Amino acid sequence: MKNIRKILLVFIIFPVLMASAQESVDLFSVPLSRPNEAGRLEVGQISGSIHVLGYEGKEVIVKASIQERSSSEKTKNGLKRVTNSSMNIGAEEKDNTVRIINENPNRETDLDIKVPKNFSLKLSTVNNGDIEVQGVTGELEISNVNGEIRLRDIGGSASADTTNGDVTVVFNSVKSNAGMAFSSFNGTVDVTFPNSLKANVKLKSEMGEIYTDFEMAVDKQKAVAKTEKSSQTYKVKIDQWVNGTINGGGPEMLFKTFNGDIIIRSK
Repeated sequence: MKNIRKILLVFIIFPVLMASAQESVDLFSVPLSRPNEAGRLEVGQISGSIHVLGYEGKEVIVKASIQERSSSEKTKNGLKRVTNSSMNIGAEEKDNTVRIINENPNRETDLDIKVPKNFSLKLSTVNNGDIEVQGVTGELEISNVNGEIRLRDIGGSASADTTNGDVTVVFNSVKSNAGMAFSSFNGTVDVTFPNSLKANVKLKSEMGEIYTDFEMAVDKQKAVAKTEKSSQTYKVKIDQWVNGTINGGGPEMLFKTFNGDIIIRSK
């Protein structure tokens, strides 16, 4: 049976002033089963930001701050309200995969995490926060709902989607033959690749424009008509995408937004 390292139910209470309660607090470091090999980090939470930084170490280091619940009630029956900044956060490590467990689903928690540079990531949050990643090489799967996604100085491959916010990605290197996808509903999708990128691209912006400084060969194919037929109705929908190739073509990359621009840059 394979070893599982657990750091669970880390419970910290800080009955201090609000300004101090929002400072980042060192929680724990998680050692890896195979510290000289690539690893993976998984974080999923409901409320708060996630910041991940690649560094030269061999452990996953976690810091966090929890935001004070807003309340107009400063006193109750003559008693003063104490700021509640309790945390209940833990982690589990198995086969070089580290999973952060946040047991405060309704408390806005900002996580600051350091990982070895050769690390894959699966990160998601829903409210009150952005997701930022810097200096990591691996397979990145990033999802947000009400916030931005910013990935900088990364390598490997990535998929990034958010509903309300911009998606900004800067690659230092790209994994060959890796398909990728970048999307937002309300926001600009801005992705920078090395100028040696080879890709088949599929692009769509309903309310914005598409820009690139790559020499992109655009396919002049016609719009695709999608039909749906039932016993009482017949529907036809025209689905128009821009299809093209960069540097002769390669793996498929999808770029989509409804209300925003698509920008594909070279460096």
